[in-house]
Amino acid sequence: MPLTPEEPQIHESAQGPRATAAAGRPASTPRPVPGPRSAASPRPGRPVPGPAKPAPPAPRPQPGAGQSPATGPENRSDQRSTPQLQVIPAPADGALDAAEEALDLLLESGRAPGEVLVLTTGDQHPWTAHELSFGEATYWAQQDTGDDVFFADAAAVERAAVRPVVIVAVNGGDETAARALPLAMARAGVLLIVCGDPERVAALVGAGV
Repeated sequence: MPLTPEEPQIHESAQGPRATAAAGRPASTPRPVPGPRSAASPRPGRPVPGPAKPAPPAPRPQPGAGQSPATGPENRSDQRSTPQLQVIPAPADGALDAAEEALDLLLESGRAPGEVLVLTTGDQHPWTAHELSFGEATYWAQQDTGDDVFFADAAAVERAAVRPVVIVAVNGGDETAARALPLAMARAGVLLIVCGDPERVAALVGAGV
């Protein structure tokens, strides 16, 4: 499925070897934040009408049996697009490394750290284990702050907040993955990246990839 122009294309090279993250992460050391993303250029405004007086508008037709009423502000929320799904092929023992590579590419492309949620279906990410060592309350408070990448166990996906990008490393835990992937799709505002076996991911998410 194609990505929107603002998102980087993550290639299969993301599954390449990568040094394992250190088990300890200083709580006061955030990931480096790239420079701010440049704002899109505004579209030019409509041309100013000429001096001639425009003709009176025709009366608005009432919707008939075969017509649908115009979309108003009250039902715009129903048109929220489904997040894009991108699968990075990786074996279970390489899914975490592939997720780390995908995260690095997102940050380098301009994504703010606080816009990304990383979930693991098997062993916890080392940063998850480290942050949890300070207590559950402190750990989940970091998610509420929203100023850094949040790493979580997919088993606790219900407590995860919605973020623009969600990365899931399918590094084990068959039952957890089956339950967490559809919920991860609901937590992704724009893009869901899943690192794992493509056929297995397609069956779990219920989408052809």
